[in-house]
Amino acid sequence: MIDSTPVRAHQQALRRSRGGLTTKTHAVVDALGNPLRVHLTPGQRADSLQGLEVDPQAVVTNKTYDTNAIVGKLADRGMEVVIPPRRRRLHQRGYDKNLYADRNKTERFINHLKAYRRIATRYYKTASSF
Repeated sequence: MIDSTPVRAHQQALRRSRGGLTTKTHAVVDALGNPLRVHLTPGQRADSLQGLEVDPQAVVTNKTYDTNAIVGKLADRGMEVVIPPRRRRLHQRGYDKNLYADRNKTERFINHLKAYRRIATRYYKTASSF
């Protein structure tokens, strides 16, 4: 399961962001919600460019990753693609809705990760120290 989230300084404060510097955290977790890999990219980079280095039986993620390139690459590698199709797609493909319901494990992992003070306030400013 793959997901990503932006990390801003002082994310617990309930204020609107002015679009300052952000970092996007990408997480890959297994079926139990245990992290397999976490990596960082600049905040403006698209989600669809990340997470293709995995080699599982099935890839479960949200509509952000629904591109022809990603779906084709995963299908060519023999993986089950569990990505709901975007509404604008002409040909809506099916997906396993029961397996997709487990995607909340990535959301819970990322929320757990963002609760750590050093990550929330960005004490770790470089990917190597993260």
